[in-house]
Amino acid sequence: MKLLLTSAGITNDSIKKSFFDLVGKKPEDISLAFIPTASNVETGDKDWLEEDLIRLKNLNLKSINVVDISVVPENEWRPQLEESDVLFFEGGNSFYLMEWINKSGLSLILPELLKTKVYVGVSAGSMVASHDLLLNLSQKLYEEDLDRTEEMNGLSFVDFYILPHLNSMFFTNVVEENIKLLGIKEKIYALDDMSAVVVKDDKMEIVSEGKYLELN
Repeated sequence: MKLLLTSAGITNDSIKKSFFDLVGKKPEDISLAFIPTASNVETGDKDWLEEDLIRLKNLNLKSINVVDISVVPENEWRPQLEESDVLFFEGGNSFYLMEWINKSGLSLILPELLKTKVYVGVSAGSMVASHDLLLNLSQKLYEEDLDRTEEMNGLSFVDFYILPHLNSMFFTNVVEENIKLLGIKEKIYALDDMSAVVVKDDKMEIVSEGKYLELN
């Protein structure tokens, strides 16, 4: 399985290089499915969504298809994902995204799809790769999902947690001191917006032009 788990997408040359290394094709031969579903419930300014799309367009890929799994039925989204080289899960709300990965039926076929495709996660899209979504963390660090009371399982693609937006001016609670106070015992990678985790089969590495924390 090939995963590129980022905080804010393909934000620098190091992450860009890792992206192309994972895909193993020239830009003009790469088809990408952009899945914006996690962003649907986010309010306010969504410039970050536009910026992510612009960065992708600047890669000069063969095609970028927007595929919202909460809007179109499986007989429409499934062929688009099957024909893509990259499944790009945009940021937003991780619980909402995971709900729709389950509701849509994508969770049932995603492991098979990823035998031949690359999974790219941005923020929430990276967080759902873990075995659960850490509700306590979501509420305290990101001040989201405050009305939820039950934990939710993730995709279980990795045996660690990704915490995006380390030291971000937009997520001021996501700092080392607060992360440690949560008392999480499993492995954690807290990434700033210039960092990413690359997983290829059983190998993992951190790619960064910024700062990151490796805990536990």
